[in-house]
Amino acid sequence: MYLLLRDDMSNGTFPAGTSLPGEQRLAEVHGVSRVTIRRALEALASDGLIEKRAGSGSVVRAQDGASAPLAADFTTLIPQLVAMGQSTTARLLSFSYGPAPDAVAAAMALPDGARVQTAVRVRLVEGRPFSHLTTYVPEAIATNYTEADLATTPLFRLLERSGVQVDAAHQSVTATLASPDVAEALGVSVGSALLSLRRVVRDVDGRGVEYLSALYRADAFRLEMTLTRVGQGGDRHWEPVIGDPASREAAE
Repeated sequence: MYLLLRDDMSNGTFPAGTSLPGEQRLAEVHGVSRVTIRRALEALASDGLIEKRAGSGSVVRAQDGASAPLAADFTTLIPQLVAMGQSTTARLLSFSYGPAPDAVAAAMALPDGARVQTAVRVRLVEGRPFSHLTTYVPEAIATNYTEADLATTPLFRLLERSGVQVDAAHQSVTATLASPDVAEALGVSVGSALLSLRRVVRDVDGRGVEYLSALYRADAFRLEMTLTRVGQGGDRHWEPVIGDPASREAAE
């Protein structure tokens, strides 16, 4: 209920200054108990999203410094994320070396016992956290840059500087919920909906050189896609429109 109400506030269903429906009405609409609604409203008030006013009920508060979400075209996602890495700031949370987790080793086709450098960063725009990034890089490559380098330079640039010839990548996008540590880093409540992106990058020899697990705040980042209707008769269907060459070149 907390997430549903918060989303209704962020998408304009309940704009700043308006009153939320009463507890009984919300309970009837969503098919839950008034106790559940009350707990959700208390959490929203604790996070500063609503204000309890006598005679007005729960009033949606305006969020200071709120800005429009960053947007990326799904068809040109990787170069746009690289461009974001150059135009935003990052805070390094951890940096260490150790054995690759099983899932990472399998995805990157690493040999048994392979060691990787693991880094956790939070990326910010105008001081506001919007993504939580965990990267795994084979130790032989990662020793070519330092912890300080990673705190100030996009990883793609460090890989290239290390002599890596990036050739291809495979990525998937899904949804997940914020764990306590991620919620704290991103400034959201535990259990908040997040956009989850996983990417495996390979070099010209097909070797895995980076595994990325990225989590994005749903209220600060969105994916977009433009579609066009093509074909004739019964073969007509939707196809994505790939960005124009000028925009792709700028992003790269």
